[in-house]
Amino acid sequence: MRRPNWASLIFDIICYWNETPKLGVSTFIIPAVFFYKFHYYIYPRIFLYLYVSISCAMSEVQLKHKIALGQIPRIGDINARKLVSHFGSVEAIFHEPYRNLIKIPGIGSGIAKYISDRTYLDTAEKEAEYVTKNNIKTHFYLDSDYPFRLRQCDDSPVVFFFKGNCNLDASKILSVVGTRNATSRGRELCEKIIEGLAAGHPDLIIVSGLAYGIDISSHKAALADNLQTIGVLAHGFKTIYPALHASTAKAMVNKGGLVTDFLSDALPERNNFLKRNRIIAGLADATLVVESGIKGGALITADIANSYNRDVFAVPGRPDDQWSAGCNSLIRNNKAFLTECSDDIEYFLNWKPEKSKPAIQRTLFSDLSETERLIFELLSKQGELTIDTICRSLDIPVYKLSSLLLQMEFKGLLKCSPGNLYRTV
Repeated sequence: MRRPNWASLIFDIICYWNETPKLGVSTFIIPAVFFYKFHYYIYPRIFLYLYVSISCAMSEVQLKHKIALGQIPRIGDINARKLVSHFGSVEAIFHEPYRNLIKIPGIGSGIAKYISDRTYLDTAEKEAEYVTKNNIKTHFYLDSDYPFRLRQCDDSPVVFFFKGNCNLDASKILSVVGTRNATSRGRELCEKIIEGLAAGHPDLIIVSGLAYGIDISSHKAALADNLQTIGVLAHGFKTIYPALHASTAKAMVNKGGLVTDFLSDALPERNNFLKRNRIIAGLADATLVVESGIKGGALITADIANSYNRDVFAVPGRPDDQWSAGCNSLIRNNKAFLTECSDDIEYFLNWKPEKSKPAIQRTLFSDLSETERLIFELLSKQGELTIDTICRSLDIPVYKLSSLLLQMEFKGLLKCSPGNLYRTV
């Protein structure tokens, strides 16, 4: 057989390297040495085709097992880590016979039975196909790209999914949480604090839960101030809850992202919201609570953040205010720093603002479309109006009006109050 063309071989290796980004340098060392010894007998192109195909298949198998590990009932994230440490790899866990699994401390017959159930691997295989097809990134706790802040948390998810374009290891990340029943004062304070932070920290990422109230206000404020923002979901990617926030979620994928540790088909169940709070707290340097009742998910997130040794900030309110009782309690019990403006957060976190920039002026009328100008003029004259009233007054279809109102919110022209009441800023 003729000698192989080494230039052609090197070209093939570079091509396959670019097409298979999951494969590391060591992946090519073994076949290179093998080929060097036996290059007179094996045609290089055939060898590369076979090796890359096998390597990709192995990568998909590993992804399937990683996803399956996170779905085993009753095992939990901490025990899952212990199992991987005990067996040395994720794959080994699912190949271990039942009789050996029940002997492991903390596992028992119940969990061992779930691990031995092959249906979890079948479900994980379908999920692996879904995330690959939809360009969703999977983060496993042993992977090098697992966010370092989450890596510091003992109960962080062993595997989670991310759809977006931001850096989960950015230098500054702040979580913002609060009640779903936010007051107009609460929303305005949330927007004011984020606007102040955005002026000095354009690289800041805002994290929240995409829920009603303070959550969605923080996401919209971040987008309006040209910051990236991440929504942590309590369900899979095939659902957006609440559906009213779907357009905001879509904008976030292009300016931040969405995170979940639930499979794509998972629905928004009550316990899921409590479970996702650890990700909201764990992804960030600190957590800001804007408004909260004496009980609620925001206080749970604050407690989790404290358990992670992360700073917690709370905006105080009137003593008789129902939706400030939680924040006042956090401050009174020294569980949160009293926060009135963005300067307080910068001071406690020692965030040095970049060179001060002039305040962003409201969008000029010349930048508005004819329909946007009509909406703005109507609200300027009439004050607060519902979307239905605007629709009737200007004879604009609801689907088109909803999109325009959202865009005008992002431009800083309008604010939305409870009951879908819109007003100019």
